[in-house]
Amino acid sequence: MAAYLCPPAVIHGEHTVQTSQIVAEVRDRHPDATWAPRIDGIAASTGIESRGWMLPLEAAVAPGSGGGLPAAGIGQARQALAGDGFTEQDVDRVIAALEAIPAPQTVQERTAPAWAAVQSCGERAARGALQIAGLDTSDVDCLITSHSTTPALPGLDVSLANKLPLREDVLLLPATQWACIAGTRSLALAADLVAADPDRVVLVVIAEALSTTYQPADDTLESLIVRLLFADTAVAAVVTGRPRPESALRLDASWNHTLPGTQDLHRLETREDGTHFVMDRRGPRAVQETVTAMWEWLRLRYQDDPGSWHPDVLLAHPGGTRVLEYMEQTMPDGWPSGLLEYSRDSYTSGNRGGAAVFDIMRRAYDAGQEPGSRAVLYAAAPGLTATALEGEWL
Repeated sequence: MAAYLCPPAVIHGEHTVQTSQIVAEVRDRHPDATWAPRIDGIAASTGIESRGWMLPLEAAVAPGSGGGLPAAGIGQARQALAGDGFTEQDVDRVIAALEAIPAPQTVQERTAPAWAAVQSCGERAARGALQIAGLDTSDVDCLITSHSTTPALPGLDVSLANKLPLREDVLLLPATQWACIAGTRSLALAADLVAADPDRVVLVVIAEALSTTYQPADDTLESLIVRLLFADTAVAAVVTGRPRPESALRLDASWNHTLPGTQDLHRLETREDGTHFVMDRRGPRAVQETVTAMWEWLRLRYQDDPGSWHPDVLLAHPGGTRVLEYMEQTMPDGWPSGLLEYSRDSYTSGNRGGAAVFDIMRRAYDAGQEPGSRAVLYAAAPGLTATALEGEWL
């Protein structure tokens, strides 16, 4: 399979949002929520004090441009009030009061500025990755992109093809529904592409504005957790079929897994006021099943050397620290501690979704890895589906 990965470029959201700001906003908006007395403890349990967003918190909580009474309903409302015995003066007062009620942002109001930011940050990441790899835009033969939280057609692939710009014959492969596995699955696909043509150069770009799932009106405990977890990030990296001086990691094998009957556990829903990330409390346990399946894949892969082989670093995005703890508890006997150090470090500034594994890899690379050290990359996503890769630091 051998594919060669250059160090990724990572662009963090430029607007720092403190957890204390989110707690204050939510407490003010939902003072009577059943979980309101526990909000400080819930926020502290995430271990996240701040995260970077592509847009400021104010953009997420601002009211929409319209009033509480849709324009199409004013005439009907007037008729109903008049028919119920209200005087014309009373009708005017009621209509004015209804129109003054702040309306939530529409899908367009919420998504359009985030989509513009995703394109801009994605372009910066792409240019950064090419610079790191010592390549030019004209060297790119294939572009793989993912952005699950800002649906658009054409998508990030066509946007970058024009912005960079890329050659007209570049193969564009958008994968907007990969979500949290975008990092690992894009690398697995890129490895297959360069295996078919070792001279091919693949550019991977993932840009996620997960802050668009911050929905002020939602008052469920799960919605509170979503508000506290997510960060915005754009990442990019170059994959080649032959080693380059800039190559940092050789990818040797990949593994994919889908857990049947779990498609409703975690999902995105598009409603009138934008994108909602819906979580089910059964999700972490289902993700754990994919972790167990990955351990079995590695066991079979190294069954001839079970006593001495182990990864030297594990770059994992299982969706949360709870599953990271499970991974540590279920690692094979004899594996060293601290394999998830960089994964934990990344989570302290938010869940980055599909961009997470690239961010974690960049942290490991910057810390320095001995040539010949073994690495395992893993991610799970709504579905529930997972992809892992195994390779060696160069």
